[in-house]
Amino acid sequence: MKSISGKKLCKIVEQKGWILKKITGSHHIYEKPDESKIISIPVHRNQDLKIGT
Repeated sequence: MKSISGKKLCKIVEQKGWILKKITGSHHIYEKPDESKIISIPVHRNQDLKIGT
């Protein structure tokens, strides 16, 4: 599995229907309108996320 940057992952989840709810520090918080789930994605400059994050 290849690692990707937080910015790239944000673009992917937005394409899947997740909406950016807020940004807290370097973490982007996404939610899906029909569900009560959230995703927190760390965005540190353009560094790749560690696999398993």
